[in-house]
Amino acid sequence: MPRAGLTPERLTRAGAELADEVGFDQVTVSALARRFDVKAASLYSHVRNSQDLKTRIALLALAEMADRAADAVAGRAGKDALAAFADAYREYAREHPGRYAAARFRLDPRTAAAGAGVRHSQMTRAILRGYDLTEPDQTHAVRLLGSVFHGYVSLEASGGFSHSPPDSGESWRRIVDSLDALLRNWPAEP
Repeated sequence: MPRAGLTPERLTRAGAELADEVGFDQVTVSALARRFDVKAASLYSHVRNSQDLKTRIALLALAEMADRAADAVAGRAGKDALAAFADAYREYAREHPGRYAAARFRLDPRTAAAGAGVRHSQMTRAILRGYDLTEPDQTHAVRLLGSVFHGYVSLEASGGFSHSPPDSGESWRRIVDSLDALLRNWPAEP
């Protein structure tokens, strides 16, 4: 019989909090059981295993990030939308480092297709329509933005920019300005 008060949703949220505290790689059913002061076996009626728990945390993180990004870009277009979108991801990564790492967890195709990752792609493509990009350039630009955003926030999180001026926020703004300029002047295919 499941322990009163424990649900898959509560365990997922607690796992996400744990990920932010100790790192996503450290999240296991055993670690979560210790948090609730129960035996790991008592959690298996709610989550199948650590893989299932991590998948649930990844889906939660993707949904939270999509909600935040959607709120940020609502009513914006062009550079304003691009900057709001970029800032939403950077802020999420800074506030929730473990959840951000979870959002990069590899999901099986069926789970990924049913998750909020699709919303991320749709929002990115909606922003890019403001730059008049069509296929295959739009896909190239989606990949470029994802790579730049993820690369920057990952390097920033690891302290890669803390050793010298200027402030990393200033560099971030310059990067977003540069991306806007690039997208407005997207090179024609050779």
